[in-house]
Amino acid sequence: MERKKWSPAHYELYAAHIETDFYCSSCVHKGTLEKIFKEIGIEYVFRKITVLDKEKKTNCFWCSWNRRKTLFEIARDFGCNKVALGHHKDDIAETTLLNLLFKGEFSTMNPRQELFGGKIVIIRPLCYVEEEEVRKFAKENNFPSKLCKCPFFQESSRKYIKGLIKKMEKSYPGTKTNIFKSIRRIKREYLNL
Repeated sequence: MERKKWSPAHYELYAAHIETDFYCSSCVHKGTLEKIFKEIGIEYVFRKITVLDKEKKTNCFWCSWNRRKTLFEIARDFGCNKVALGHHKDDIAETTLLNLLFKGEFSTMNPRQELFGGKIVIIRPLCYVEEEEVRKFAKENNFPSKLCKCPFFQESSRKYIKGLIKKMEKSYPGTKTNIFKSIRRIKREYLNL
């Protein structure tokens, strides 16, 4: 919203919050988000979706897939061609390592990725921002300190990788940045492709 005040590029912004039937212990209430959206002057939409099966269970893939699908539907409904996600540098480094170690593939989250033949473009404006900087910004701007947290996180591979990178950073500063940079520094001559 601040950028719109001086940028020559014209664009509209909308906020979307996907509420699932799978609740965590610290979900932000709808009223809190509405207050934030109104204070910054942004149009917003809330959507409720079902991710639980008949036995009231779900998993990370299914929940994430349905939330992402709903975001794309909202983008379509509002005539948006870009969806901005809040993934930061730590998320990208963690995903790179997760995919390498647990999927056996070299892939990550791109800062810009076209989908559906270019009809929607995912952008990650915080891709160069570290998680700690996001925390500091939120605190300085009095954002709620208890945001939604996935109940699966405590037992997740992502939590393990996050801890591993943090531990490596203590002994080898720059590890996270090196993982992050590796996606742009592929030496094809050393790969059997």
